[in-house]
Amino acid sequence: QVQLVESGGGLVQPGGSMRLSCAASDLTYGYDYYTLAWFRQAPGKEREGLCLDSSLGIKYYADSVKGRFTVSRDNAKNTVYLQMNSLKPEDTAVYYCAAVPYSTTWPTKPSDYDYWGQGTQVTVSS
Repeated sequence: QVQLVESGGGLVQPGGSMRLSCAASDLTYGYDYYTLAWFRQAPGKEREGLCLDSSLGIKYYADSVKGRFTVSRDNAKNTVYLQMNSLKPEDTAVYYCAAVPYSTTWPTKPSDYDYWGQGTQVTVSS
């Protein structure tokens, strides 16, 4: 089964930047066949979709992170990245990467994704 492992989280000051990575292994298909996404979940809140990078090269960003976060992928390394800039305290959460094989259905909900990482904590505080 596909395995995803996030890394790069930690403590950062408001206005700072941080880059998260998510490495995949045991793939059924080539890495470029997967749509990749980032979600986050703060205590007491539902899991929130942040962005996705589809197998067709189309990217989507939620309004809460548009203009501040950038998703990218390196298919040769089976890795997806989340570059986070201008971080705010309300960005504090556990961040998860997720993957699903190509489908003509646009994946937007957590239940649309087949594979998940274990999560990495991001804390934005002075």
